[in-house]
Order: sequence, then structure tokens, then C-alpha cells
Amino acid sequence: MRTDSSPGTLPAREHLPAAPAGTPVLDVVIPVYNEEKDLRPCVERLHEHLTRTFPYAFRITIADNASTDTTPQVAARLGERLAQVRVVRLELKGRGRALRTVWSASDAPVLAYMDVDLSTDLNALLPLVAPLISGHSDLAIGSRLSRSARVVRGAKREFISRTYNLILRGSLQARFSDAQCGFKAIRREVARVLLPLVEDSGWFFDTEMLVLAERAGLRIHEVPVDWVDDPDSTVHIVRTATDDLKGVWRVGRALATGSLPLDRLARPFGDDPRDRDIKDVPTGLARQLVGFLVVGGLSTVFYLLLYSGLRTVTGSQLANALALLVSAIANTAANRRLTFGVRGRGGAVRHQAQGLVVFGIGLVLTSGSLAALGAATAQPAHSTELAVLIAANLAATVLRFLLFRAWVFPDREPTPVRAADAANPAMGVPPLERSREWEKDATVQLQPVHPYDTDPRDRR
Repeated sequence: MRTDSSPGTLPAREHLPAAPAGTPVLDVVIPVYNEEKDLRPCVERLHEHLTRTFPYAFRITIADNASTDTTPQVAARLGERLAQVRVVRLELKGRGRALRTVWSASDAPVLAYMDVDLSTDLNALLPLVAPLISGHSDLAIGSRLSRSARVVRGAKREFISRTYNLILRGSLQARFSDAQCGFKAIRREVARVLLPLVEDSGWFFDTEMLVLAERAGLRIHEVPVDWVDDPDSTVHIVRTATDDLKGVWRVGRALATGSLPLDRLARPFGDDPRDRDIKDVPTGLARQLVGFLVVGGLSTVFYLLLYSGLRTVTGSQLANALALLVSAIANTAANRRLTFGVRGRGGAVRHQAQGLVVFGIGLVLTSGSLAALGAATAQPAHSTELAVLIAANLAATVLRFLLFRAWVFPDREPTPVRAADAANPAMGVPPLERSREWEKDATVQLQPVHPYDTDPRDRR
């Protein structure tokens, strides 16, 4: 799993400004491999649709994944006829490789891709990219599994698709509904930071990108689509499914070990200036408090069970100290991961040491309560001891939360970066550089336009 560095914290989303004439706002990538039959009608239909309905300048990029038939010649002719069409040649296969190469070098602020068969109704294209243009969302995906989607496909593909998405939900806790629909878009500044973390270069690329984006808290917009299965699809279902399952295991392991620097994908809270100007209001307090109470409740039950078990073989003071020590270590580890969202092993020893200091304060409170109870009653009942310990633990819990939040796991909010400064190297976000893979494998062809009309019904 890649952990190489990326530019850093993302700026707040803003509505894209009006672009100068000729500067594309949208770059639609069509990855192809040996698609000499479908490429021309696909590109002509897409070009006609965008020319007629899309209110911004656009570009269509044909990403040829080392085709061995006449696909490169067909693509070149399209580039000669249509000014908004360019051709990129890669010498290695892989849809993810094609998208990473083109998206990493594109100058368009919104990047999209669709499959060459155009199974998805093109009327969903503007709703797909509109939330990205407006600044509402970071990524957008077409969903064939939405309730309002209309899908025509065989039972085999339907079963595989739904089973795969159930696996994602069960194993990676994914909340998006359709990982593999070939109809997605992303804002360029998000792609610049997210793509270096995505390792896969094949069909699992989409899923890995969406899982990491979702885990990082980025906003994913879903668009119900009308989709008709292509019976001539060249996708090898068994091999693709096997590779996807391997990818699920790899990503799940990386997320479990905290080896991915997902904090680099963080957005500032709120895109409204009034939100960014709020002072002295700690963010995430309600969520952290709920998490802390849940962990604290479970820790208290664990502590009482330990105390009751140890009390039968040792004195109350020693039983209390041992039970509180073990439960405090477990409590600190659980709060570190679940309440305050700290992942990975970095700082774990320091956090446990600070947690033991907090434990010491709790020990003083509970032990002092037991000592006071012993001074007041020579032989207190076990139920009385438990009641006193519960009351003392409640007081210690409040103090523990305050110390955890302010001292052990303090908020370290990143310095906000204005979108206008996103390309300023002084702000820590260097301008987009061409990837080595682009320079090595890609050949761009930009040709003048000659109007060419085609009826979408002629695609077959």
C-alpha cells in the first residue's frame, strides 16, 4: 500500500469560477483496449451530447491502453476531426493506470470517466459533475443500485454486482452503493492528493479510490442512472472478481493497521466563511462525547467484573488497583482509536503513559472513596462498595474525558488553505506536475475540429 507523500490538507471547496474561453472545465476520459468497433460511435455520440447540452468548455480524452488492433488509428482520426478530442497512448494495460495517468496531468478542474460502451444514459452526466462544479462534493459516482435507477442486465451480472457491494459493506464498511459503475467524476485538487494513495492499476482502482475517500471524510455524491448492459463487454468476470477480492483484503489490512495517511485528505469544517470564522467552539465534541460514553460504559462493566473476581482472592484496595489498571489500559486504547480517531502506532506509548497518569488520578479518587467508606463502616457490604465505586468512577470519568481531550488527544487543526492559494507553493500545495508515467507512456494528439453529426441511434 502506497504511503508516499502528497501535497497536504485540502482547501475548502468553492464553486469553480468562470473559465476563460477554450479552457476546459470538464475532462472526460474514455479508457479503451482493442475497441476498434465501439470507439468511433461512442466518442461521436458523447461529443454531440456535450456540444448540445453541456454549458462549459469540455475535453474528451481517449486513453488507449496498449491496444493491438486498429483502435489507435480510429482514435487518431477522431482527434483529427474533433478539436475537443485528444488521444493518449499508454504502453501498459490497466484502467486504473489510464485514469491515474490522464487525471494526474489534466488541467481541467473536474475530471470524469466513462466506459466506451456508453451503457449509462448520458443525461446523467451533467447531474454527475454539477455538485463538483458547485463545490458541494469531492467525488461523484453513478449508481445502478439506487432505488430510482433503471437497469437492464442479466441475472448473472446483477448477482455479481450486488454480492460484491455487500462484501464491501461487510468488510470495509463502505456506504456508497455502487463501486464498479463505469461513470465517475472527481475534482482535480482531490485527485492530486488522493491518487498517490491508490495502489491498484486495474479494475479495483475505482473501489480503492472510493473507500479511501470515504474513510477520509470526503463527500461522495451518488447519481441514479439508467444503464443497459453491453452483451459484448470484454471484461473477464472471474479474473476481475478475484483481483477485486484481493484488493479488498489489501485495503482492509492497510486501514486496520493505520498505514494510510488519510489525514492529508481532510477538509476544513464548513465551506461557508461564517463557519470558518467561528471561534472557541471545539469541533467534534458531540461525536467524541458519545464515543467516550460508550467506551466508558463498557470499561466500567469490565472494571466491575474484574474487581468482583479479584476481590474474592485479595483485599479491596489491591483488587481495585489491579482492575482499574487493566481497564484503564483498555480504555485508553479504545478511546484512542474509536473516540479520538487516532490510527497507527505513532504516539501509542506516549498516549498510554499519559493515560496511566489519568488512571492515577482515578485511582486516587476511587481508593480515597474506599478508604473513606472503610473509616465510616468497619465491614461494609459488597453492594455498598460497588455503589461507592460507581459514584467515584463517574467523577473520575468526567475528569478523564476532559484530560483526554485537552491533554492526551488534543485537537491539532490544520491551518486552513484558501482555494485561491491552492496552487501557490508557499501555501504548501505545489502546482500539478506531470507524472513520470505520463511522460513515459503518453502521447497527446490535439487536432483541429471539423463538424461531424451523427445520430445516437447509429451507434450500433
